[in-house]
Amino acid sequence: MQQKVLSTIEEIKIYSDPYRIQILNMFNKQGRPSTVKEIADKLGEVPAKVHYHVKKLEKIGLLTIVSTREINGIIAKYYEPFQGEIHLRHEDEDHSPLKQVFLSETLKLFNGMYEQSRQMFMKQAEHGENMFRQISDKTLYASREEVEKLFKDIIKMCEPYTKRNEQKEDQEVFQLFTTMSKHVDEPTESKKSKVPQDQPGDQSSKPNDDAKEK
Repeated sequence: MQQKVLSTIEEIKIYSDPYRIQILNMFNKQGRPSTVKEIADKLGEVPAKVHYHVKKLEKIGLLTIVSTREINGIIAKYYEPFQGEIHLRHEDEDHSPLKQVFLSETLKLFNGMYEQSRQMFMKQAEHGENMFRQISDKTLYASREEVEKLFKDIIKMCEPYTKRNEQKEDQEVFQLFTTMSKHVDEPTESKKSKVPQDQPGDQSSKPNDDAKEK
């Protein structure tokens, strides 16, 4: 599977924009190369607005022109979304002030992806769909290497379903949002550092000699 590494602040900012994530999702939903006009119509937007964001995504390689066609004297460009793995990697030193900016943009990206997936899921649930067969929340016990392999296996299993098969009339569109997070133990009360009763500069716990009875 192809891999794309986004390692600069500019690349992350382009990718983390919620509207651009929505555009990428719509290209993926089409299941075939599509024009800006087609995507704009699906989103209910004017083509010029979508075109601006498409060019940004094309700049970082997340959209690629795969063919062109002349329609009524206008050259229509057909774009295809990147289907491989996208990795976010910051090349600067740990103490670089840009690292915090990179982290902020990365968290913005994750939040946008989670929110769009949540909205799609809740919209389907509100329409009375039986969602319980499509929910899984499991605790896994594995090494980091095993978890990385598992995640790659899941992505690989999805590959045959990422392209629309025009010959299958019963095909519907589904959205799979997959994430795995490492469990982090919260510190227990016994492990938390206790604040000493008498701290330097704290006069409230010590008797004041001037206040003693004579």
